[in-house]
Amino acid sequence: MRLVIARCSVDYAGRLSAHLPLATRLLIHKSDGSLLVHADALSYKPLNWMSPPCTLVIDEPDDEQREAGVIELWRVTHAKTADLLVVSIHEVLHDSKHELGVDPGLQKDGVEAHLQKLLAEQIELVGEGTQLVRREYMTAIGPVDILARDASGASIAIEIKRRGGIDGVEQLTRYLELMNRDPLLAPVAGIFAAQEITPQARTLAEDRGIRCLLLDYDEMRGMDDGIARLF
Repeated sequence: MRLVIARCSVDYAGRLSAHLPLATRLLIHKSDGSLLVHADALSYKPLNWMSPPCTLVIDEPDDEQREAGVIELWRVTHAKTADLLVVSIHEVLHDSKHELGVDPGLQKDGVEAHLQKLLAEQIELVGEGTQLVRREYMTAIGPVDILARDASGASIAIEIKRRGGIDGVEQLTRYLELMNRDPLLAPVAGIFAAQEITPQARTLAEDRGIRCLLLDYDEMRGMDDGIARLF
């Protein structure tokens, strides 16, 4: 992994166009080819990024760019879509490389893992006619908890949390953005499933077209007899 802190501007050209004006940012170039552009805010969420498969080429600026203060150009091209991310670097404040080795992957807590297993076994809770494709469907940025298909055959990505917050919606949003680039999967609908979903997370999910699904852990594992329940 290469970490670069630099004064830079960033331009993205593809299905959507975006521009980040000149500022100091963290550039993360991973061994899988991906590039992430971070600011010193917004927690884990990058301002812009390119997911693999992609290729980074470093070019010299032309005369006009050099006069504008650019010392190096990073061009990251996606292999399938030809989307292009261009980072114009004006000053490098830090540049280091680190070998992280093989990561064992996210180890989910017991309740989330059980919820995933139970929902996979009871996938009809998502909707009549829904069929399980697989659990832990791997994407370039991590595993989606469940990939399923609805009665019409359309793809569904399901993210499962014990307590669903905004960060979980953001995580599912990134999965959906990536998966919807795959012509074999698209269009992919999203379902955010949890034992409890905060009002803010529900509002954000619904605004992004993501369906929310409340899960009753005890009922799913056959331990809820329905007695002494108000609703």
